[in-house]
Amino acid sequence: MPKVTVYNQSGSTTGEIELAESVFGIEPNNHVLFDAIIMQQASLRQGTHKVKGRSEVRGGGRKPWKQKGTGRARQGSIRSPQWRGGGVVFGPTPRGYAYKLPKKVRRLAIKSALSTKVLEQNVLVLEELTFNAPKTKEMVTMLQGLSVEKKALIVTADHNEFVELSARNIPGVTVLNANGINVLDVVAHEKLIMTKAAVEKVEEVLA
Repeated sequence: MPKVTVYNQSGSTTGEIELAESVFGIEPNNHVLFDAIIMQQASLRQGTHKVKGRSEVRGGGRKPWKQKGTGRARQGSIRSPQWRGGGVVFGPTPRGYAYKLPKKVRRLAIKSALSTKVLEQNVLVLEELTFNAPKTKEMVTMLQGLSVEKKALIVTADHNEFVELSARNIPGVTVLNANGINVLDVVAHEKLIMTKAAVEKVEEVLA
């Protein structure tokens, strides 16, 4: 079983915690990780792109010239695609890019992401994380005490408004509860900071 050091909010070591082998100690599957990241990124696309086809552009109700006798190519509308100001052929229209991977693949992906963080020694576990009020300065002090200098993902067991507000204005720091942990956020941040309660909750769901 992988072991990780446990800290308090001031950055002092308080002990160690054994993480579940089936969640934090598997051999990462990079192919599944890649598939899960692409799926999440595709789901984030708005898909609101839109161009006008020949039936939507303004004008062109009258035939520009008669069918025969002019020596020119026959035309039915000045809003055909070959005309300036005409409609667009096969242009983008609103669509959804979201799709889903099988449940077992998604579970393997998040386990692979968590196990990768453990192998890289980028997982920090806190005894608890509590704020009596939104205090960005206290959050910055805590991160400095944990020697976190780059992007960090903080995972709490439940929704904690004060923690979220305290971290909201810090560049590169994201706060999630255990139910919202996902592959893209885990991979995108260098450090993964979890409370003991969050670790237990994740293990309960994924083990």
